[in-house]
Amino acid sequence: MRGALAGGVWAVMAAAQVVHAQEAQVQFDIAAQPLANALGAFGQQARQQVLFDEADVAGRSARAVRGSLSPRQALEQLLAGSGVAIAGAKAGGFALKALPPAQKQSLDHSLESVTVTANQLGEITEGTGSYTPGTIATATRLVLAPRETPQSISVITRQEMDDFNLRAIDDVMRHTPGVSTVTYDTERTEYYARGFSINEFQYDGIPMTRNSRYSAGNTLSDMAIYDRVEVLKGATGLLTGAGNPGATINLIRKKPTKDFQGHATLGAGSWDNYRGELDISGSLNTSGSVRARAVAAHQDKKSYMDHYQRKTDMLFGTLEADLSPNTLLTIGADYQNSAPKGSTWGGIRLFDSAGNFNAVPRSFNNGARWAHWDQSTKTAFATLEHHFSNGWVGKVQFNHQINGYDSELGSPNGYMMYPDRATGAGVTMAGWMGQYRGDVKSNALDAYLSGPFSLLGREHELVVGASVSRQELAGENHWQPASYDVSVPNYYAWDGNIAKPDWYLARLVNETTRQSGVYGTARFNLRDDLKLILGSRVSNYDYVYTYAAPGTAAVPTNKKESGVVVPYMGLVYDLSSHWSLYASHTSIFQPQSNEDAGGARLDPLKGNSYEVGAKSQFFNGRLNTSLAYFETHQDNFAQRTSGRTPSGGAAYRAVDGVVTKGVDAEVSGKLTENWQLHAGYTHKVARRDGAKVTTIEPEDQFHLYTSYQWGGSLRGLTTGAGARWQGKSWDDVNHPTNGYSRFTMPSYWLVDLMASYRVNKNLMASVHINNAFDKKYHTLMSIYDVYSWGEPRSVSVSMRYDF
Repeated sequence: MRGALAGGVWAVMAAAQVVHAQEAQVQFDIAAQPLANALGAFGQQARQQVLFDEADVAGRSARAVRGSLSPRQALEQLLAGSGVAIAGAKAGGFALKALPPAQKQSLDHSLESVTVTANQLGEITEGTGSYTPGTIATATRLVLAPRETPQSISVITRQEMDDFNLRAIDDVMRHTPGVSTVTYDTERTEYYARGFSINEFQYDGIPMTRNSRYSAGNTLSDMAIYDRVEVLKGATGLLTGAGNPGATINLIRKKPTKDFQGHATLGAGSWDNYRGELDISGSLNTSGSVRARAVAAHQDKKSYMDHYQRKTDMLFGTLEADLSPNTLLTIGADYQNSAPKGSTWGGIRLFDSAGNFNAVPRSFNNGARWAHWDQSTKTAFATLEHHFSNGWVGKVQFNHQINGYDSELGSPNGYMMYPDRATGAGVTMAGWMGQYRGDVKSNALDAYLSGPFSLLGREHELVVGASVSRQELAGENHWQPASYDVSVPNYYAWDGNIAKPDWYLARLVNETTRQSGVYGTARFNLRDDLKLILGSRVSNYDYVYTYAAPGTAAVPTNKKESGVVVPYMGLVYDLSSHWSLYASHTSIFQPQSNEDAGGARLDPLKGNSYEVGAKSQFFNGRLNTSLAYFETHQDNFAQRTSGRTPSGGAAYRAVDGVVTKGVDAEVSGKLTENWQLHAGYTHKVARRDGAKVTTIEPEDQFHLYTSYQWGGSLRGLTTGAGARWQGKSWDDVNHPTNGYSRFTMPSYWLVDLMASYRVNKNLMASVHINNAFDKKYHTLMSIYDVYSWGEPRSVSVSMRYDF
């Protein structure tokens, strides 16, 4: 399958040709960045070939370009002051040359001021029509093309989200190669990569750690406000401090546009799923120096599960102001509220009393009818960015976020209880009832300088910065009184119709996490074809957890680390103008929330992550490929045991010497002018002393999503399809007759279909079919020996009107 895919990709790429008119108006949005990267972005957005000698552009910087311009106008603005000029042009492309020093100096004195509109996060994907990014900055703060980044990264662009109706972050993660999902319940999903759960989120590059026990909105994020989602694979401690060895998810917000634009969307789908969305953007003054954007969305949906429904509201606003030709201020806020009814808690009991798989209908809802898990997210953010005359950029970012949760939950999921297949007896709600309220307040500040410097006759790049963050969870746990009847006479007749208890306050919970650090990254231009990236972070980490019954003394748990050094090294060698080889290494430092049988938290996970691979870039960056081999070596690895913690959770023990090895392969972008593809394959195995560990995530995964824009008599029609396959996975669970033993989940395929038709330049109609063959599959939540059914086949239709 891999050979056939690769052969087809290379054959089509060899035949692809790009021809565009040179004077047609194109919407450009190119950040100020190294010239070579900017030219790649120009080629992608203008659909033009740009020919140049790499030595002519090495070490030079490009100005930001934004607005509706002809390709020639945009290229001239991009090259202004760089010392490189257009040498010739013909249909489909431009040729460039370096200017003599005297001519460059003359041009520098006559330059007009150029308004700064970049935000050092990489290139915007909205409007590019592409499934691959131009440049990204998630790995090192350096704005680099994917080929120049010595680490695996998957990006779901705005175009891919729109084509496949990816409206929630769960949808995006299911489309991301190398990422698998486990459903905990109706309001919580856990993501996994390279054998580890992903709890590190970033918003415009600012880290925010998710607490999966008290989930508060992170995995319910609405995608209407984001330009793209970047998933950086492997350890990420250089910028995040506490670096997850699996992956980090970076959500990049949409930016305002200078020209007025907007769209309104209405949709409907299976199980009374209704959604509306409005997105408006443009300038607030005649010069375009102040720009704003507002997005609103509302969704009201029911489910294939009995007595479950959810209403979600989302608001977003952001404003950009050019304080001077070289200074950009960005401020904004967003709000999202999710209000479900009939929420489940955990999944379905995995076994019946005879030890057989406890198969129930997919419509089975284990939650009480009054159960709910409301989650809200409120965010305010600000960024100040200044471009100095010497090519350096200074940036300060602040992010304030409040994630709130308010839940009342009840479920017949008593631990180590198994229903009798004939009578349904044997399961109660003991331990699975509660009212939980609280919020997580997070503040993060990051400041850095980035720019070129000269050494030994060559120009290089440097980033130096510092960050500080504080995250505090304050919650209340309420339980049902002892007099409340938790019995469930017949598990298989459960319909959630049970009286709600009168809760009492049982426990106060507080978690405070403080992190600070300084970091630096240098990209050394050793030769025109060889780049060395060296970086390091010195981190401080302080975690305090307390819980107590009302009126009693708190019981604190503290974990503190100071002066933790997290090094980073990457090497990229260009084999040709299309292919590169790379290698990278970074350390792992990840504090853990897992507890041992005595209730003590495990020491931080530590180790090293290694990666080597090859990357390629074709059609001026419109098609990217990568192939990587990775290894992670870990100590203090959390291995689940058959025991429980004092609070009833799964108990873990820390083990050393766990080694994970695997490969990642990915291709994304345009194979031809009308054909888009995003595909990937991942294989990984984790072992300790020869025995496999971390098996809840499948060892093999394959993703393929593709779309085609038709021409001729079918002009305006786009059709697409996607397929996801994951191999079998297993984990040790408690079995009623075999004790603590292995349970295996079989492999499965899922297929999605889509079609859209542009009626005219303003109106487009779409239809989407998910799980087209109605595959019946489930995911395993092994820590409580429960499972959840995957969603059956669903159909949705929508209409979009562009202003």
